[in-house]
Amino acid sequence: MKAYVFPGQGAQFIGMGKAIYESNIMAKELFHKANEILGFDITKIMFDGTDEELKQTKVTQPAIFLHSVILAKTLDNTFKPEMVAGHSLGEFSALVAANALSFEEGLKLVSTRALLMQQACEVEPSTMAAILGLEDDFVEEVCRNIEAVVVPANYNSPGQIVISGSIKGVDLACEILLEAGAKRALKLSVGGAFHSPLMEPAKIELEKAIKMAKFETPICPIFQNYTAKPETNPDIIKNNLIAQLTGPVRWSQTVLNMINYGATSFTEIGPGNVLVGLIKKVDRKFPCENFQ
Repeated sequence: MKAYVFPGQGAQFIGMGKAIYESNIMAKELFHKANEILGFDITKIMFDGTDEELKQTKVTQPAIFLHSVILAKTLDNTFKPEMVAGHSLGEFSALVAANALSFEEGLKLVSTRALLMQQACEVEPSTMAAILGLEDDFVEEVCRNIEAVVVPANYNSPGQIVISGSIKGVDLACEILLEAGAKRALKLSVGGAFHSPLMEPAKIELEKAIKMAKFETPICPIFQNYTAKPETNPDIIKNNLIAQLTGPVRWSQTVLNMINYGATSFTEIGPGNVLVGLIKKVDRKFPCENFQ
């Protein structure tokens, strides 16, 4: 069974999407439609902007979504997913690719999500850090015992977990985890504490937008970040999508569950090849490819 996965924030690069824009009429039309929906020329930033412009959350998230979804839509008859998943933001790309959301509806939700997350980041200084070389349950216990906001945010692969929270909480956790034998505790260059309780202000408004959006039954199961389980029920999909903003991305478990469900290959659609690398860490021998 063919599994398709879609990347999240951090996979962006200047020039992303330009080749498909110049070679495919439908892609060009969708990019132009996106400029109208967003109210600014995102294609100009994606193709010829600066890294600083592209790194703004309100730009990054729609840009990665556009690159991923437009690639999937221009694959014609070759895109026949039997299951899909996306990492964080990529879950929205997966939902549009699987026809659970329209292109327009998906882009509006992603733009709303990005703006709300950026606003939440400005309320309190916060950050994230990648922890390498420790068991998940040990990292979880350390986070629980720190008297500041810090939680596991991304279960990326065995031995790689990202924590998220206040600057004080993340700094304390990194210090303790390094002393406990972590190979690395690397602070990430992100706007704030994604997938943590500090995103609660954004979650309240995003919930309203998601509940108002029209969701259809997808053409195949989507394995969602919050539960790592396959879903096709639009109401459950909505609830998990809302919970994802303050809850962790269970990527390792998602990959394992997709393999157990019958996946025979993974194709990452979108910028970069981060997910291919993570899948290989979960199962070294599993067939993976990237389409960008």
